[in-house]
Formats: sequence, C-alpha cells, structure tokens
Amino acid sequence: MALRGIKVLELAGLAPVPVCGMILADYGAAVTRVDRPGTVLNYDVTARGKRSIALDLKKKEGVDIVRDLSKKHDILIEPFRPGVMEKLGLGPKILTEENPSLIYVRLTGFGQTGPYKKMAGHDINYLAMSGVLSFLGRKNENPLAPINLLADFAGGSFVCAMGVMAALLERSASGKGQVIDSCMVEGAAYVGSWLYASKEMNIWGNPRGQNFLDSGVHFYETYKTADDKYMAVGALEPQFYSVFLDKLGLTDEELPQFGEPDEMKSKLAGIFAAKTQDEWSKIFDGSDACVTPVLDTEQAAQHYHNVDRKSFLPGGMPRPAPILSRTPAIPASTDLNIEPGANTLEVLQENGYTQDQINNLLDQNIIEQHGHKAKL
Repeated sequence: MALRGIKVLELAGLAPVPVCGMILADYGAAVTRVDRPGTVLNYDVTARGKRSIALDLKKKEGVDIVRDLSKKHDILIEPFRPGVMEKLGLGPKILTEENPSLIYVRLTGFGQTGPYKKMAGHDINYLAMSGVLSFLGRKNENPLAPINLLADFAGGSFVCAMGVMAALLERSASGKGQVIDSCMVEGAAYVGSWLYASKEMNIWGNPRGQNFLDSGVHFYETYKTADDKYMAVGALEPQFYSVFLDKLGLTDEELPQFGEPDEMKSKLAGIFAAKTQDEWSKIFDGSDACVTPVLDTEQAAQHYHNVDRKSFLPGGMPRPAPILSRTPAIPASTDLNIEPGANTLEVLQENGYTQDQINNLLDQNIIEQHGHKAKL
C-alpha cells in the first residue's frame, strides 16, 4: 500500500485526529495511538488498523517514552490546544531537533496562532468562523450545520491527511520533516473555496435558502415518498430537467423549470407522495433525470451500484477512497475499536525496551497493558 513502512504516533483525542489516523492506517501506515492509563471511556470508534500504547504523560518516564518513540517514527499527530505539548516537554522544537525527519502534525479548531488559539470550540463554531455555515439552511430559517462533517472531518481530518501526504512527498526530496498547523476553521473554508469563488455567479444572489443549490428551487430539492422515505432531485441543466419531466409524465407548461419555486415545490411534493421510494427509484433508475433515492447507511451498503463497486466493507463501513490502481487502501481490520493499552508491551519490545525495563515501568504505573495484572 502507498504508506507501507510509514510509522505514526497518534496522541489520543476526539474525532478529527482519530479519523486522520484511520486514513493513514487505511493506506498502509503503522499507526500507534498513545492513550492514558486508566482510560474508561474510549471515544475512538475509528481505530481500524491501529495499535494502542498506554502511557502516563504526567510522569517524566512516560514523556521520555514518547520522545524515544518519536525518534523512530515518521509522523506524530497531536490534538491538544496550543502550549499543551510544550508544557509536557513534547513540543515540536524538542522532537524535531531529536528527529529532523519527523512530520509533527497539530490539528486544532482555531490553529496555533491568533486570539482564539486557546479558545474551546466544536465543529459548529469552526464552521461558523469559516464563512461556510452562512450558506447552509432553508429559507427564513437559521443557518443549519450538517452535523459535524464539514469542519471536524472534511476541513479537519481529511485536509490534515492531505497535508501529511504533501509533507511526506516533500520529505522524499529534502529528507526533512516539518510542522503542520492544521486549523479546522481554515480547512472548512478551504473545502468551501468554490463557494467563495462563485459568489458572483447567477446561482447565488438571493438570501440563504432561495438559491439554486440551497433548496431555493424545486428541481434541486428532496421530497417525501408514500413510505416516509425521500428522493433527491438535482435536475439543474435543461436537458436533465427535460428527462425529469418525461419520467414524471409532465410538460414544461405543467411544471415550468423557472416557475414560482414554492408553487412548483408544492406540486412536486404531492406527486412524490403518491409512490414509494422503491417505485420512484425504478422509474428514474439509470436515467439522466438526476433523481436518486435518499439512502440510509444500511441501504447505501446494499444498493446494487455500490455492491458492484464494493464501495462498502464487510460490516457496512465505507471503503477507503479514492481507489489507487496499484496500491489501493486495504484496511488491516474491520474492527473499529481497540482497547487503550492493548499493545503496550508489544510496541515497547519492538522499539528496543528490555523485559526488565518494561517490568519496571509496569511496577511504577508509567505504562499500562490492557488485561495485564501480574508481573511478567
């Protein structure tokens, strides 16, 4: 796989960093998550392909282990507010001096600099600060964040992973690592670059929820079916709208593309409510009407197009994307969870720690091995 041979230390955190670690693991990197001893609540449900080592970073010996491992790893990813790693003695200045080829990744909401750098926030706050949230929502309603997809994951995990790939590529020429400041506000804004660039196009210009792509027109909208499911309509271009009308058995006079939006939506709502999702899917399937069923996660995994492409893994998780022709991502496991400290002894042994050293660290509660009670 593309990242085979790359070793990653992932300091345990909430969703954005674990998903970034999963992406790297999916493409072949050996990812070791650094957990705290005694962790009860394990929030990482994207631990596929990772290992875990539990270290007490409040003790010098635990910090020394991370420093030692960092010398032998290619990438370190940390999720903390600015200054936390420095206080631990694990800041980028120290670790990159000890390992000049280390790529030190800092993934935070507001970034490493600026007035908000130490302020708490969540996806909705970062999305709000990016300018993108102002686009999202229906007419006469408040802006609506699409759960925590755009800042945490699109602008956080995936943009960060792209930065890691770029740094790895550059390192292949220079031999040097670098520090990555991955800010979710900026990542979400970058994901929304087309929104910024297209502001003067005629598809915008009206208040939120009254434009072409934000539910402001009847031909780019979702409609409830007779069985309380939904169909998605995206018949933007005239040629696609013509096919859409043909499948409905209507003329442009009966449902003009640029008729009054609310009136046209009301007509379509009544039409779609007369048949089930399956019935509508059969009518539109394979056509250029740009109409598809709104699938839940189980339906998506079972849809015949996705089945044909093997788009979902056994168990229903999405297959890593994109697909590389020679070195595709092949998840090492379908298990999404790993117990904190599940691989502590194994990881330390691989990195040159003797049995006596490991026993001593266990006795001092510097490290923890899941399921280990007695001395070795």
